[in-house]
Amino acid sequence: MLTLSTPVTPLLNPLPAKGLLLPSVVPLVARRQAIGATPTVLAEVLEDEVNLGLWQRQLPAHIADFGELLLSLNEPLAESLCLELADEESLPNLRGLAAGFSDLQGYDGFIADVAWLVGAFACLLGAKRVGLRLRVLDKAMCPRFHVDHVPVRLITTYAGIGSQWLREGVMDRRRLGQAGAEPRDPGLIQQIGSGEVALFKGEKWHGNEGFGLIHRSPQPAAGDRRLILTLDWLG
Repeated sequence: MLTLSTPVTPLLNPLPAKGLLLPSVVPLVARRQAIGATPTVLAEVLEDEVNLGLWQRQLPAHIADFGELLLSLNEPLAESLCLELADEESLPNLRGLAAGFSDLQGYDGFIADVAWLVGAFACLLGAKRVGLRLRVLDKAMCPRFHVDHVPVRLITTYAGIGSQWLREGVMDRRRLGQAGAEPRDPGLIQQIGSGEVALFKGEKWHGNEGFGLIHRSPQPAAGDRRLILTLDWLG
């Protein structure tokens, strides 16, 4: 099992950037979601028929406590970085990320965890450039079920309620964004747990047109907030 100290081994043949973005004829292949308790499950998102890789991890206590402590301060946080990586084995320089909270217990472990996720994400895709966003949210940024028009996006919630997603066939894709078309049965809505790591495959992944994972931001309860990290493959 991989840990924060485990080195990330690059793919022998990283996926070509251009190949992920080219338009194509959508193959008639059913989509499935890969879900597991180890980070190796994330690599299954590279398979044509998989549009979600979900690592159901348990956050180390000191990182979970840091996230809860940060939220308890009721301070704003919205930071974005464009990270340039020399190669797939490079770890990013995250100096200055959430610097206003660097005196909180658990900060160093939190930054180490984010750096590991960036490195693993870059290694999996052969990425040299990664977009990072770290935000505290008190409302749903994207409250309607939708798909992302990106190749792939990593999402993890360090504290607070996690993102929601739908299995294939639960909602008519032609009616995405329409409140009346969304499922009313809570049993049909899948919930990602706090600390779990998801790779959402989007519409711009070569061969996945029309099959981007359907998901939405949850609406936190009154007074609740979320600490969320997203990573985007930029090249």
